[in-house]
Amino acid sequence: MRILMFGRGVIASVTGSALAGAGHDVEFYVRPGRAASYGDELGLDIVDTRRPRRDQRVRQTWSPRYREDLPEAGDVDLIVVSLPHHSIPGAIEALSTRLGDATLVMLSNMWDEPLDVIAPLPPEQVVWGIPPAGGGFDQAGRLQATLLSTVALGRLGARQTDRELAVREVFSQAGFGVREQPDIRGWYFVHTVTDASLYSQALQHGTMADLIGNTAALREAMLVGRELLPVVAARGVDLSRHRSSTSAFRLPSRLVAAGFALANSKIPFVRRAFETHDDPAAEEPRAVCRDVLAEAQRLGVPTPRLAAAAEGFVRGPNA
Repeated sequence: MRILMFGRGVIASVTGSALAGAGHDVEFYVRPGRAASYGDELGLDIVDTRRPRRDQRVRQTWSPRYREDLPEAGDVDLIVVSLPHHSIPGAIEALSTRLGDATLVMLSNMWDEPLDVIAPLPPEQVVWGIPPAGGGFDQAGRLQATLLSTVALGRLGARQTDRELAVREVFSQAGFGVREQPDIRGWYFVHTVTDASLYSQALQHGTMADLIGNTAALREAMLVGRELLPVVAARGVDLSRHRSSTSAFRLPSRLVAAGFALANSKIPFVRRAFETHDDPAAEEPRAVCRDVLAEAQRLGVPTPRLAAAAEGFVRGPNA
């Protein structure tokens, strides 16, 4: 299948390498001039949980294929968008006249209403999913990431479409288990407030890397997340459908924070998820916190802990 990854971020790179490894024709759309700056090779250091445990660490060099122009209608079968939420509008605008009959696979976290996010694209051409990877690029440009063994897909309508079935087959061919997320809209919102809770403290202390082993900061993050769950509920999400995703905010915060600090200190793939987010100028943590706080204020839901952390995110990193 002809697949275009929109951008060459972490999730796009890891997912694209997995799909290319399954024999699909994968290209990465990048901004003009970026292909030369990226070079011909990308170093990969991936914990690939699709593989047997003893073989999960994969270190190799890969040569992605780049293009600096968007395809004409009919040139690709799938377009995968996996971007920070503040970058999605620009991608959708760029694709508004170039989607053709391709299926758009959204593997991005979202805080706005999903159907508003993809407007003016036809919703019947969109398949909704959850990012199956995480990590970051080290100072040498090597991709340090974890690739999950499953990918979750969901839908906003009641009926499974032929496009969703085709996307499920593409991921199955690449060795992923495919599961269904019954409430994909709610999952996006829950995951965004989870990010906001951690980002609020990361920005207070420096970056996500500075939360490694920091029990006090992680406890505060859990308390921020606890006060944000009513914001999600106020948006019409039934939190009882997301018990596993919200349990960390409902359990005793000291206990959760101690366990979290131990995990991100001692478990390699958890530690990696924090270590690789070490850019103090990154915009996404600030954008997530700003947008979540703005929605809480719009809905009249008090979020005093997030508001108290606002100095770290209401302005840009160089303000």
